Amino acid sequence: MDIDALLRTPSQVISSLDYRRERWRNGLGWTREIVRLPAQGDDWALRLSVAEIEQDAAFSAFPGVERELVLLQGNGVRLRFADGRLTEVLPPHGRVRFAGEEALDGELVDGTTHDFNLMWKRGLLQAELLHRPLVGSMFFFCEPGVAWALYLLAGHAEFGADSGLPPMQAGDTAWLGAGERQRHALQGGGELLAIRVTRAG
Repeated sequence: MDIDALLRTPSQVISSLDYRRERWRNGLGWTREIVRLPAQGDDWALRLSVAEIEQDAAFSAFPGVERELVLLQGNGVRLRFADGRLTEVLPPHGRVRFAGEEALDGELVDGTTHDFNLMWKRGLLQAELLHRPLVGSMFFFCEPGVAWALYLLAGHAEFGADSGLPPMQAGDTAWLGAGERQRHALQGGGELLAIRVTRAG
């Protein structure tokens, strides 16, 4: 897999209206896929999605994958790991990182939750997820081997006029591709998840 080419995937804003919604294999929830790199096939290196958890359910295993979950809506979910650990992901935007191999069950605190789901192949990529307020301007630097994914949790945002990128509404995602060193200015008000994606090692 050509990781450098994946990271150079062209910059774009993906409207939440365009996320592909599909039933879980076990039928106990839904996934709205935001980004998959490569875009085709099941052998992906990076996947961003929103999971809608409707009832208590075992999580699918993803060997070789790192995962990070951030609560978007709902009263929270408890992750009960096979080794006895219990982690609560609670409002407003609780988060947890864990290995995709781990056996665990998700237990809803009270009703359906929507959860941002970041997954990456640890042998191919590194991902760092930041939760930040957006007040005025923020700057994101892309360069060879460094890309960013931005998920707008709340509010509104727009890039500089020279970017060619459309404005973002809450729930939209921007992918800022790696390549020649470039500074992306994002202006607005609200809060976002910013994910810095680089080659592993």
